Amino acid sequence: MMKIKDSQYILLILLHIAIGVLVYLMPFLAAIYGLAIFLFGLYYVIKRRNKNNEVLLVSAYIVGSDVFLRMTGGSLLYEFSKYGVIIFLTIGMIYSGFSKKSIPYWIFLILLIPGIFVATETLNLQSDLRVSIMFNISGPFCLGIASIYCYNREIKFSQVNDILLFLGLSVISTTAYLILYTPDLKEVLTGTGSNGETSGGFGPNQVATIMGLGMFIFFSRLIFISKNKLIFFINLIIACNITYRGLATFSRGGMITGFVIILILLLFLYKNSNRSGMYKLNLLFIFMAIVFSFIWIYTSNQTSGLIDKRYANQDAMGREKESKLTGREEIMESEIDAFYESPILGIGVAKGLELRYEKTGQFITSHNEITRTIAEHGALGILALIILFLTPIFLYLDNKEHIYMFCFLFFWLLTINHAAMRIAAPAFIYSLSLLKVTFDKELKSP
Repeated sequence: MMKIKDSQYILLILLHIAIGVLVYLMPFLAAIYGLAIFLFGLYYVIKRRNKNNEVLLVSAYIVGSDVFLRMTGGSLLYEFSKYGVIIFLTIGMIYSGFSKKSIPYWIFLILLIPGIFVATETLNLQSDLRVSIMFNISGPFCLGIASIYCYNREIKFSQVNDILLFLGLSVISTTAYLILYTPDLKEVLTGTGSNGETSGGFGPNQVATIMGLGMFIFFSRLIFISKNKLIFFINLIIACNITYRGLATFSRGGMITGFVIILILLLFLYKNSNRSGMYKLNLLFIFMAIVFSFIWIYTSNQTSGLIDKRYANQDAMGREKESKLTGREEIMESEIDAFYESPILGIGVAKGLELRYEKTGQFITSHNEITRTIAEHGALGILALIILFLTPIFLYLDNKEHIYMFCFLFFWLLTINHAAMRIAAPAFIYSLSLLKVTFDKELKSP
């Protein structure tokens, strides 16, 4: 795709810090930024005719900017990121085709169709039927299209890191914006619940999800891309700031996911390294432990110890909370009950939302894509989930150079368990697990 010089890398970092600052100072710039992403991406892909998978770079950038644009009111459409990924990867398939062996994901998309037809018969929502269905199906559809494009597509390891960088750049803008939005955490923290004030006024769950992913991206760059002390130091500062602001959202799922996939990456490298590599990784483990400990201690100090209580599932008084999943167990139980009532075709897309409204008088969206899929698509949904989980693992048997495969797969799996597919990140990151990755000449072993 491209070779980014150190000077260009530093300029990209500074540019995206500036974007975060300027959008905070002049909010109207967010809409211009969102439009510019789409138009420039379109120009870039068409000009290069996707000869080097440019659509993956553009899609990654759209995914990375998703939360930032929603947070700042810059999205062209609420689901702009998912539709953007679908549009660009479809253009990519027009230029570069797709694997004939991507049949599992065509089957996956077909398995979603009956649930849509069931919904047209069962839904009686006062809101627009099309909007209700699209809100719930856009994430899985985005995943299906992205997976068809990426399925066994050959790509270099350095190109995967470029894709991750393009995703991470807007996370830098998000971090800069959050720092300005809430410069002093102690002024807004009163309890241990997820906090919108420390999340830029947007959903803490989604913000923590993208911040956890950004944390992983820049810690991975510490391992693979930081070839000199200056770049290492810059990546370390970025990773630490993202981690701190992610923890400050008080939303646990996204940050725990980020920590888990970093650990998976380190364990994978450790397992596949020689004795010399193991020694270096031992030092890296120690270094990472020290860095994370420092960030945690600093965050604890800035939150007056509330972050410790949050992760211990306690309230501000130190009392253990009754629910470990902030009430999501009840939603999951209702979706499992709905599956038992209609186990074959399910209750229909978006019907679970309607049933919860009838019961509680509130529109409570599902946080768990697994139980939502099982409830709304029935046995066909279970088959669809099996396809999604097993296919990357089967591909990996002949794709051992894909260092990030398990990181990407588990990011998707863990994220859909606490944040469903509200944003495009889990769908797009999942699809990257299907790439056929080969090492560059200068990188012969992990």
